[in-house]
Parts: sequence; C-alpha cells; structure tokens
Amino acid sequence: MDEWERIEYKPIPVRTLLVEMKNISELMIDLAYSSALFNSHELAEDVLELEKRVDTLALLLKMNIMIAARDARDAEDLLGVSLVSSSADKISDAAADIAYIVLRGIGIHPAVREAFERVEERLGRFEVKRGSILVDRRLRELRLASRIGVDIIAIRRGRDWIIDPKGEDKILEGDVLIARGAPSGIEELRGLSAGTLRRLED
Repeated sequence: MDEWERIEYKPIPVRTLLVEMKNISELMIDLAYSSALFNSHELAEDVLELEKRVDTLALLLKMNIMIAARDARDAEDLLGVSLVSSSADKISDAAADIAYIVLRGIGIHPAVREAFERVEERLGRFEVKRGSILVDRRLRELRLASRIGVDIIAIRRGRDWIIDPKGEDKILEGDVLIARGAPSGIEELRGLSAGTLRRLED
C-alpha cells in the first residue's frame, strides 16, 4: 500500500495500459510455470517483479477511468474496461502464487512436473555475456525463430522490461533474454548467450 501511495497520475491511453497488462500477465504465467518446472528462483523472482508492474498499471488505469468518467453513462461504458483490468490483475496474482511456491521451497507434485515435461515448447532465461555473438544484434538480423526455432518473448534490461520485442529491438550485453521454443533451440540459445557457441547455422 505504501508503494501505491507514491504512484503519480500519468495521462496514458486506457488501451495502452490494457495491452501492457495483458502482455505482462501472459508472460507471468509462462514464467511462473517454468519456475515451478525447473525450480528456478530467478524466474520466480522475475514473476514477483512483474506483479508489481501490473499492480502499478492497474492503479494508473483506475485513475484514468475515474478522470474519463464525466457522468453515469461514461461510468457504464468504462465498467467493462475496469473488469478486464481486474481480470488481468487476478491472473498476475495467480502467477505470483505459483512463484511463491517455488521461493518458499514447497515444491510441486511429481505428476504435475511430469505433465509439464511433456510440453514440446520450453521456456529459457539467459543472461547475455560479454563476447556473445548476440551482443549489439537486432532480433530481425538474428532470425532466431527460423534458425533455431526459438522466439524471444521478453528482454529484461536492468529493471526495465521489453515485452514482446520487435525485429528492430537490439540485444545488449547484460540483457536477460526470456525465450520460448523447442528444447534443442533453447539449449542452443543458452550457448549463444554465454558466448560458448560462436555461430548461428542458416
């Protein structure tokens, strides 16, 4: 609550806020399940950090809705937006609950873990090290999806996140890449990020 009190109003379009909330909550679900599958505290901590971002966006959205509602008719029209925002917030809270299971060492049932392991696509989290061939390259140039069957779904840069990065986005040294793809491609990206793998096959 103390953090909420320090949030200042920003005139951000409601659509922009909703899209960002949707994208982040979807990413959080992927990260949360992967953190449980691999017992990854790093992924779990990423989930909790993103939850704070969703909470901030939800409050900004409420502020914008209150300012936009000039009468009862406006309030009725904006009710749907508020409900969608609330749903995205609940999804982020559920993802955070999964992350807490990992961080508190509760663990998950072996049957659940086995079900996750049968999923064809995997999620990976890799820090881009100095000397990696990915450094200062744009995603469009790397063509990771066609070359190794992996999509970069988010980039963490310091405390900032680039959700659903585009082709023009560049990878920098120290970036943390969140990727989704086939297990073999995920392992290849691990080597590329660490600098132990020095080339991408066409």
